Amino acid sequence: MTIRKLSAGLSCVVVSAMPLLAAAEMPVADFYVSTAGNDAWSGTLTVPNHGLTDGPFQTLEKARDALRKSRSSDPVRGGTVAVHGGFYPLSGSLELGVQDSGHAPGAPVVFRAIPGEPVILGGSVELPAEAFTRVPDAGLAERLDPAVRGHVLQAVLGKLGIQTLGSYPVKHDGGPAVPELFFNETRMTLARWPDRGWTHIARIVSTGSDYTGTEPGVFEYSGDRPARWKVEDGVWLHGYWAFDWNAEILQVQAIDLATRQIRFVRQAVYSVKQGNPSPRRYYAFNVIEELDQPGEYFIDRKTGTLYFWPPAPLDGARITLSMLRAPVLSVKQASNLVVHGFTIDATIGNGIEVRDSQAVSIRACQVRNVTDIGIVVTGGTSNTVEACDIHDTGKGGITLSGGDRKTLRPGGHAAVNNHIWRFASHKLTYSDALRLEGVGHRAAHNLIHDSPHEAVHLSGNDHVFEYNIVRNVCTETDDCGALYKGRNPSCRGNIIRYNFWHHIGVHMGHGNAAIYFDDGDGGDRVIGNVFYRCGSHGKTSSFGSVFSHGGHENQAENNIFIECARALGSSPWKDERWISKVKGNENREGWNWADKLLKEVDITRPPYTTRYPELIGFMDPEPGKPRVNRARLNLMVKCGEVSSGSWQYAPHEMCVTNADPGFVNAAAGDFRLKPESAVFKQLPGFQPIPFEKIGLYADILRPVPPREPWPGE
Repeated sequence: MTIRKLSAGLSCVVVSAMPLLAAAEMPVADFYVSTAGNDAWSGTLTVPNHGLTDGPFQTLEKARDALRKSRSSDPVRGGTVAVHGGFYPLSGSLELGVQDSGHAPGAPVVFRAIPGEPVILGGSVELPAEAFTRVPDAGLAERLDPAVRGHVLQAVLGKLGIQTLGSYPVKHDGGPAVPELFFNETRMTLARWPDRGWTHIARIVSTGSDYTGTEPGVFEYSGDRPARWKVEDGVWLHGYWAFDWNAEILQVQAIDLATRQIRFVRQAVYSVKQGNPSPRRYYAFNVIEELDQPGEYFIDRKTGTLYFWPPAPLDGARITLSMLRAPVLSVKQASNLVVHGFTIDATIGNGIEVRDSQAVSIRACQVRNVTDIGIVVTGGTSNTVEACDIHDTGKGGITLSGGDRKTLRPGGHAAVNNHIWRFASHKLTYSDALRLEGVGHRAAHNLIHDSPHEAVHLSGNDHVFEYNIVRNVCTETDDCGALYKGRNPSCRGNIIRYNFWHHIGVHMGHGNAAIYFDDGDGGDRVIGNVFYRCGSHGKTSSFGSVFSHGGHENQAENNIFIECARALGSSPWKDERWISKVKGNENREGWNWADKLLKEVDITRPPYTTRYPELIGFMDPEPGKPRVNRARLNLMVKCGEVSSGSWQYAPHEMCVTNADPGFVNAAAGDFRLKPESAVFKQLPGFQPIPFEKIGLYADILRPVPPREPWPGE
């Protein structure tokens, strides 16, 4: 599928006046950095001179400080630091702040990699191949399966100066602050069972408490595998203990071999119960007895010894352990700053943080192998993440947060032309490729794929999510959506338009959606999207590809649904539940609408009543008054059902067909409608969807976007 490879002329993005260079062009810079440099030199030469008396700096910190000093007498000019290829290990964050601000968009301060020279800023330490030896026959190694013992190597980390190894909390949702092992830039696997996938609970013995209590749950397991595990050394289980939309890690307190029962140290957040129809599932990890596959490892924190079955020979391999407990790059209170072309690698934290800054641009960077989120932008205004590749992160891709919800002042951040995949390696649920919080952010032309749960989370007002491709997410979870928004009706005015959603969700018994407005959410618009094989619904559930749970005043217009089980779904609330919510009668943490609607913001006064006039009278709902979602000018092709629940539409404003309505090439995933398609006559007012503009595009920051193959090609 190639039609989404756009030229720069088809979809231009306004960028600041930073010089954009051809791939082989050496940038003119104030200072240069090289792994062959020296911080005692001037830093003004791109390479060392013949006498090795002058040349580039060796560290970015030195170059930063030199640029600050040189600009102190001429602060109105910009400045550039250019970095040669190589690995630059960091024991602390590279910090940029007010002193590193440019004068204006036309005179920014730029930190950039030299084109064609990969620059890695890493929070890891390298483990030399010679540090690994065969495991002895005695000690902890005796617990290894004899059949694999000859494959497992060990390294005493203390001899390499590595002392701080962290610890696992008794309960958490994934990605604690502990080092991770990487082999040739690929994350290795903590010894686990089963090696892939899940095993199922045989029987729930005691649900235990939920988050309101302290009683841990107890369940019965099948088989004898847990009999091998030494609980006193620490065993953790990662599971979906109650619902298939919440994964949690719990430490085991005891294993009763006679009854085959496992008891946790602490309670699960929603207890241990059959909250969704599918079986409760889990896997065990950090168990040395389960180190039985190439790529698995275990760290004995008592002795500081790493046990590892390498997936390939060590000779020539790069073996690293993440150690930095902070962002690789931290930007605070800066403005008119550009960071361009770096690879951010392996930290026990977020990759990049931009806080309380203005017009900071993160461009053409790669962020990978971080424990937490790839790039986090909070506060400030008009910051941009553009043309970045973000993958193999633990807890998410990009977070944009800013603006003022009380006044509806926009933050104006943007995430444009980014490729984000495998972004929930540790926290399996609610780790989003894109999270937009606050007011007035834009996410456009991004390619997002491969996640067990949701991909996009909207929270706040007046965001725009457009021209994105989202595929192959919600692959192991239920009661979820590729895009999720919910639990706060004051968050509204968001536009979701011109996106392509495909292969979303798996059938697990309850249901899932491409777009999920949950728990009373309303006031958002879904316009001009294409949905292909999105969502599922159980026998009694009302899920659709676009789904509203409890809310109203959502709009679905000019969309195309293809081979979806149900196009539009809704599960409306009865008057009693709605009135109880509005009056603030539900006191569970995070559920009190009175606080959200009247204290965090005030929806009874401007600017809310002027921006969203439908909120007038919201706090005094009339019993019996219909609360509906509205749909018009939608095309349904080979869908099982049109709608459920409270979607309101006129039959003549929907086109439902089991035939090809005139797509350009449906077999290749090209769902543009031909100009002569009968849809334009059957639905007067239906507008062509700019399908060819959706997804990544080619420009100077991303010259060759990755090709998106269509299934079956």
